[in-house]
Amino acid sequence: MGEPPCYAHLLDDDGHLPERPEIRIQRVYDLDHPTIGKRILVDRVWPRGLKKEALRLDAWLRDLGPSDELRAWFGHDPARWAEFRRRYRDELARPDQAARLGELVRIAREGPITLLYGARDEEHNQAVVLREVLAERLGLADERESV
Repeated sequence: MGEPPCYAHLLDDDGHLPERPEIRIQRVYDLDHPTIGKRILVDRVWPRGLKKEALRLDAWLRDLGPSDELRAWFGHDPARWAEFRRRYRDELARPDQAARLGELVRIAREGPITLLYGARDEEHNQAVVLREVLAERLGLADERESV
């Protein structure tokens, strides 16, 4: 899906990609901002008003998104953020998610990735939590701001 990514702008002086995986997050409605690497949608539901061709996705990992029950409970209420993070991490720790997370880790090790999400709130959404979990699995130090 999508066009092959170009990593030329990320090469070091020797022409190699940095060993440190790069994980960014971006709102799907901010398509005028450039993304890096593979574009992976991590929402369980398709973003309203967007055609599949517009996103130029490399993957849609809908099953990595929070459960319908958790999404409904959270309602993007910042007051529930800490508990949402805990519950979502619990969902991601389930055995049925291990293979899905493993696939995302593999993709991140191959080159930069951009996790795409549809929520309005850029600080309180599942992509933020998923980036934290990926950073931990990749052995990166506190990556909340620098991934």
